[in-house]
Amino acid sequence: MRRNIFAEIAWARTRHDAADSYRDFAMRLLLVEDDRALGQGIRVALGAEGYTLDWLQDGLAALHALRTESFDLLLLDLGLPRLDGLDLLQQLRAEQHDVPVLILTARDGTSERIAGLDAGADDYLVKPFDVEELKARVRALLRRSQGRAQPMLEHAGISLDPVTQQVRYQDADIIVTPMEYQLLHQLMVRPGKVVTRERLSRALYGWQDRVESNTLEVLIHNLRKKLSTELIRTVRGVGYVLALKP
Repeated sequence: MRRNIFAEIAWARTRHDAADSYRDFAMRLLLVEDDRALGQGIRVALGAEGYTLDWLQDGLAALHALRTESFDLLLLDLGLPRLDGLDLLQQLRAEQHDVPVLILTARDGTSERIAGLDAGADDYLVKPFDVEELKARVRALLRRSQGRAQPMLEHAGISLDPVTQQVRYQDADIIVTPMEYQLLHQLMVRPGKVVTRERLSRALYGWQDRVESNTLEVLIHNLRKKLSTELIRTVRGVGYVLALKP
């Protein structure tokens, strides 16, 4: 029997305790969908798989988010207020933004599918859809995007491989959790620059999820123990900075 996406909400809540183990995926997704019921269903279903999912309901807000934040996948409705999804996609590709895009829409005509793919979409899923098919397409797009060449990040003796998500420090392998990896990645792409607590929290949890007040402190403490106490410095009341020199 096909499992309806709205029934997925109740089912997913029973798996809340298991969600932390699924965060190994450590992927941040952006959903742009103005149907509240559908959006909530997708958010809960994919959140239960361990993804960090941000949800916006109009095209202009999504365009701003994509210009200022990093996402691993965009789930995009076409019929959006303020800026149509197809126009949003065309603008992104014109700006050389290469985030993978999965279109979610009720427009099921061949011409609409061709227009979406020609505009730069990587895949196209017609509503109503089975939640398991949605999950499978998300996994496939993320696997495909991870295969793209991404530069190794190196700084102050730390090497971070975005493809394998492996971390080395002074030529030794360092075992980090998915959340520690994400936090370190945010600092590594901006060495010497302060990264605010707000930005780090969004990268780890998205906009909608509530964050325990000491979560960042615990993660920073763990990274300092695994790397060096001098590498990550606290800027009181603002955030953290990866020192230019340890």
